Amino acid sequence: MASLYPAYPRQTLVALQTLVWKETQRYLRIWVQTLVPPAITMSLYFVIFGSLIGSRVGPMDGYSFMEFIAPGIIMMSVITNSYTNVVSSFFGAKFQRHIEELLVSPTPNYVILAGYVAGGVGRGLFTGLIVTIIASFFADLSIHSIPVTISVVFLTAVLFSIGGFLNGVFAKKFDDIAIVPTFILTPLTYLGGVFYSVSLLPDFWQVMSLANPILYMVNAFRYGILGSSDIPLTIAYALILGFIALGTWLSLWLLQHGTGLRS
Repeated sequence: MASLYPAYPRQTLVALQTLVWKETQRYLRIWVQTLVPPAITMSLYFVIFGSLIGSRVGPMDGYSFMEFIAPGIIMMSVITNSYTNVVSSFFGAKFQRHIEELLVSPTPNYVILAGYVAGGVGRGLFTGLIVTIIASFFADLSIHSIPVTISVVFLTAVLFSIGGFLNGVFAKKFDDIAIVPTFILTPLTYLGGVFYSVSLLPDFWQVMSLANPILYMVNAFRYGILGSSDIPLTIAYALILGFIALGTWLSLWLLQHGTGLRS
């Protein structure tokens, strides 16, 4: 939905800062519900899959099982929280009908999208940092490549924040915001090489796994931490950036046409 008023640089910056501040305060204000549960859940993954089962599994690709799964678990927390933050926040704005105030204001559509995405990225990275600190108590992690580690986790948070925005646009009731995370996001994450190397799979399932986009993100992040990956790094970057570009274009197009937003 196009803005009816011209946007000026200073007003645009103020609008962006306000949206980012609102979205940041939203998850920090209720940190017991937004940041603590993921930390507890991921700690249980480390205890159960790492300490208890990992000792029986043995090394994976030359690393201890705990070291191998740590990057995947960190990435899993980033993906889940980035997505969840944006879809719940944007659908809440739709449900309470205060999103209409933004749409008729001079705020450009790209600022609206950037504000919500920034909130999702912030929560995703914050949660990822907490899980990383927890992981350091279970595994001796040393970063192989800082640029790769930071860029992959940031771009992944951006991608799934945009995904959450799209889900929020199309959702018509609260049940709709749980369908994608439950039936699509969670299975793809668990089958994305978090707990195993795809090289262990039979040839057919290795090929099938290549259709899972999360596999590329988990492996690219694992390369940044451990220096080992089942997927070429350039392909992972190309896929992530391609999905971000497509998701951004689609989000702005939907906002422009008011799809899912007009009564």
